[in-house]
Amino acid sequence: MKAPDFWRRRGPAALALSPFSLITRWATAQRLRRAGLDIGIKTICVGNAGVGGAGKTIVALDILARLRGHPFALTRGYGGQLAGPLLVNPALHTADDVGDEAMLLTAIAPTVVARNRAAGARLALAEGASAIVMDDGLQNPSLRKSLSLLVIDGGYGFGNGLLLPAGPLREPVTVAAARCQAAVLIGADDTNALAQLPPALPVLRASLMPECAEHLHRRPVIAFAGIGRPEKFFRSVLSLGAELVDTHAFPDHHIYATRDITALLGEASAKGATLVTTAKDYVKLPPPLRNACLVVRARLQWEDETALETLLA
Repeated sequence: MKAPDFWRRRGPAALALSPFSLITRWATAQRLRRAGLDIGIKTICVGNAGVGGAGKTIVALDILARLRGHPFALTRGYGGQLAGPLLVNPALHTADDVGDEAMLLTAIAPTVVARNRAAGARLALAEGASAIVMDDGLQNPSLRKSLSLLVIDGGYGFGNGLLLPAGPLREPVTVAAARCQAAVLIGADDTNALAQLPPALPVLRASLMPECAEHLHRRPVIAFAGIGRPEKFFRSVLSLGAELVDTHAFPDHHIYATRDITALLGEASAKGATLVTTAKDYVKLPPPLRNACLVVRARLQWEDETALETLLA
């Protein structure tokens, strides 16, 4: 789904739905009362207070690349058909099976998909994991975390600050932050989100740096993305000097149908433009579209890498 516009501000729709937010708050609080399983190895949770893309996967990828030993990624496999627990095999599984995030994670580290996170952690441990990095799961109490990070998209913040369905939050920001050892702010704090955090909570700041293997300067491109905030991707394409002919924003975790493929390929041919997309979308594309488009990847540039390394240690 696409996040509704009223999640950004407290308009009539948000206020009308706000009484139902009490149900969300109560249900999350009840779930979090359960004690988590301690599996005996470092377990790092990269989460956020709300639904949608805040940048959790890119933070998880960065952390996995920094950890020594044999770290494993653990994810629910959102958008995939398989419940797990299973060890992702990129030669066997596709994004339809395990979700787009799992396909990205398995390129960096062994990845377990499991809707039951405790069962997934046991599988990772049996496979020789020295540490686990959870992509999402801050509101999942089934595992005891060694370190929890609250990821914040600086351009979106916490939306209108209301809980589902009136806003994007799964729980109040202060409640989520109280279980975290640090926050990770990606990009400038355009929404003054940091003011909602406990003053003592450390904040790690990072920026997204787009990269493309092909030269895009002055190249006519059509950008498409099915992520939480597609406009953020479109700006990154512009920052590489590309000539943005058109853009197409799809819902987060979008599965590309035949009509989507036909329309994108047809438009690119008619306008003499190159298709570009995100790494998250690329892993879901069928060969005809994958062979016809370029990938703009992103990496994190930390303001203070030493602070991150100290926290991980």
